[in-house]
Amino acid sequence: MDLTHLIAIAAALGWASGLRLYAVVFAIGALGWMGWLDLPAGLVILQHPLVLGASFVLGLLEFFADKIPGLDTLWDSVHTLVRIPAGAALAGAVIGGDPANWGAAWTTVAALAGGSLAATAHAAKATTRAAANTSPEPFSNIALSLAGDATVPLMLWLAWSHPLWFFPLLAVAVVLALTLVFVLLKFLRSIATRLAGNAMAANAEAHLGHLPPMPVAEASGDAPAGLAGGRH
Repeated sequence: MDLTHLIAIAAALGWASGLRLYAVVFAIGALGWMGWLDLPAGLVILQHPLVLGASFVLGLLEFFADKIPGLDTLWDSVHTLVRIPAGAALAGAVIGGDPANWGAAWTTVAALAGGSLAATAHAAKATTRAAANTSPEPFSNIALSLAGDATVPLMLWLAWSHPLWFFPLLAVAVVLALTLVFVLLKFLRSIATRLAGNAMAANAEAHLGHLPPMPVAEASGDAPAGLAGGRH
């Protein structure tokens, strides 16, 4: 594979890891094991039965967790610590598997780029799903999840088969992801501010409800004892 092809594969793995890490690892490893996909030397480890088994089980769990409102956001939160370094490791392995042609510098750059792409995709996914969870109906979550299920294999196929078509689509995906993160973070922040204001108002009302009643002067007009003693 030439450098352009390797960069496309590294970028695709980094980006896709931010969305469907376990499905990516299993699919690439399984296709390589069956001989349907020519893997770079650094990715051959994905064909190992242990890696295939673990990624299949975790991918199955992620497939269902990603379609349950609330659980999807919890899953995304936990996997912030997994997807980004995994994306960096996969991207680095694509270049690092051929040290004779591409040295440590290229491997490091690939890992940094892969981690950044994984972080971008993950942030867009997490904020989009969190925003969708503000709606009580579950259908938007399922639709978004299925869209991710379809987009990831498409981008991986393009990277392997048509790398020059992959790069402009990746640029569009990155711009869209950054836009979503910016817009949806403002939306989620406004909801959080409104909920905090409602909670403070409810607490203030509850506090006032427990205060003793204020003393009221009698209708006879008698002055309080402290003031009456001061009259001459």
